[in-house]
Amino acid sequence: MGLSDHYVAALKGSIYQLDASAVIVDVSHAIRAFDIAQASFCLSNVYADFPKGTVHVIGVDSEPVINSRDGSYPAVMLYDGHYFVANDNGLFALILKENQPEGFWLIDDVLSNPAGFKFPTKNIFVPAAVKIAQGIAVDTFASAHDEWKRAFTQNPVLEENLIKGTIVHIDHYGNAITNISRELFARFEEAPFTILFRKRDYYIDTISGSYNEVQPGERVAIFNNNDLLEIAINKGARGVNGGADSLFGLHTGDVVRVEFTPRGSAKTIDSLF
Repeated sequence: MGLSDHYVAALKGSIYQLDASAVIVDVSHAIRAFDIAQASFCLSNVYADFPKGTVHVIGVDSEPVINSRDGSYPAVMLYDGHYFVANDNGLFALILKENQPEGFWLIDDVLSNPAGFKFPTKNIFVPAAVKIAQGIAVDTFASAHDEWKRAFTQNPVLEENLIKGTIVHIDHYGNAITNISRELFARFEEAPFTILFRKRDYYIDTISGSYNEVQPGERVAIFNNNDLLEIAINKGARGVNGGADSLFGLHTGDVVRVEFTPRGSAKTIDSLF
């Protein structure tokens, strides 16, 4: 929703009207409009830092679509001890991945409140979220359901001696975060490797433990706090001396290849191209 309009303040004011003692924490108001993939990435990497029982309100692509085969309905999900209130537009599936929730409900009486469709995050999600935070049982205002809308997501491709991943997020510093996990990387044990991106000359063949293991201005690859492979520039940042995105021309959706070279399979960098 951004911060230049009144929308975020309206949400907070509505929460305080319903519960003056509520504790509100902003996660992000800079998700690209309707981009549930970016929203799920952001939320998946932060929700566990909050206490169990926290209620997360997600107002991305929030308008319900009723009476349609591919419709979406306001819903509540309980997963890993946390409550998520959002439109069932594929977002829940992206958060869950292959896991199952502890509970899933569709919010009742949506059709009896047509005005709610004009600002569903405020008029539908917030009242439900406050009830949950106050300890009111979800099944008193929502109906249990055992299906949720699926969504397409890009997963790393694993081939012989190769992981083909994708940049899924560019952060504030211009660091390029991929969907290649430490766990997936570890399947190749300790074979030498080369991380390739964009151009022939852009490669990294070492995983560092921190940014400062290379000199300022040098390219670096690390597994970040969420154990995802990240390509960065030490001391690089947007608006300063350039982050990895601007210096290497990286964008969300770009392919990142990790080519492993078990003993005898390659002698030089040139043989990898």
